[in-house]
Amino acid sequence: MNPHKLIASWPVLRQLTGSDRLGLGEAAQSARSAALEARTKTADRVVKSVCPYCAVGCGQRIYVKDEKVIQVEGDPDSPVSRGRLCPKGAATKELVTGPSREYKVKYRRPNAPDWEELSFERAMDMIADRVIATRAATWDGPNRRTLGIASLGGATLDNEENYLMKKLYTALGAVQVENQARI
Repeated sequence: MNPHKLIASWPVLRQLTGSDRLGLGEAAQSARSAALEARTKTADRVVKSVCPYCAVGCGQRIYVKDEKVIQVEGDPDSPVSRGRLCPKGAATKELVTGPSREYKVKYRRPNAPDWEELSFERAMDMIADRVIATRAATWDGPNRRTLGIASLGGATLDNEENYLMKKLYTALGAVQVENQARI
């Protein structure tokens, strides 16, 4: 490349000699960056949603192409977050599209070295059987409670899920119910 052309292509020189004195537009662009397109440009549709990670309820825009999530961004129309997302909210796309996401129920028997796949129905039956057995074995009749069942919710549960879980555990007589929804 010609040395004069090379120097003329430097962003600082374009910033000082052109109309983009702050270097926020064309002065900061290279030929490669000028040719880039936003990932959201090819979306078939945009779905408004709420971030699933904590109780704040930040608004999200989910960009969908061919029925697959291609991008997740903050929703500028949200009065809660005004288009901003925390690091966990900004990584929501990985929650639904990440290669390590599990799509099947996995179970590891006591002392077994490997995980095995279970049907959803079988897993739900196993959970129900264990809840019933634990409640029966640890029920404190005079106080109408059990200390054998506890729950520690995580930050990926939303308000509605936490509300329903609290109702379920209260109905079972569990008193040790907590949720950690902080970043």
